[in-house]
Amino acid sequence: MTATSLNPHLVFNGTCEEAFNFYKSVFGGAFTAFLRHEVTASFQNVADADKKRIMHAMLPITEHVTLMGCDMPASDPPAQFGNNVTLSVSFATDDETRRVYDALSAGGTISMPLEKTFFASLYAVITDKFGVCWGLMSAAPFNCPVTGEAMPGMKV
Repeated sequence: MTATSLNPHLVFNGTCEEAFNFYKSVFGGAFTAFLRHEVTASFQNVADADKKRIMHAMLPITEHVTLMGCDMPASDPPAQFGNNVTLSVSFATDDETRRVYDALSAGGTISMPLEKTFFASLYAVITDKFGVCWGLMSAAPFNCPVTGEAMPGMKV
């Protein structure tokens, strides 16, 4: 297994910024990512109501655990207790990401198929057959599909 990290990912309905500022006051540290949906507006259709919402926040809690979070777009069904936590796993290679995707998606539901994104060579969101939501990401280096720029791969 070449997983590089396993981190909780929390989903909010427009309160991610407030929640993460609270968690920062509790745990200390500094954000390693705090991106709003507006950063993707030049190449994705982002509703005005969503531009200030948080697309991705990261707050290291320990040396090995990072709390991650985002806001649901206002047009999507709201996050509810029980469906607002995703286990986010990063893998060192695309092959390992594909292997785990294939295994976990068997009998489950695919919310976002495994594909190249502007932030990772491969990324997917699935709910396994037991109802657990997983975010799977390859941390391998890749070329950004928007800019063509070589990217080092995301370290989580």
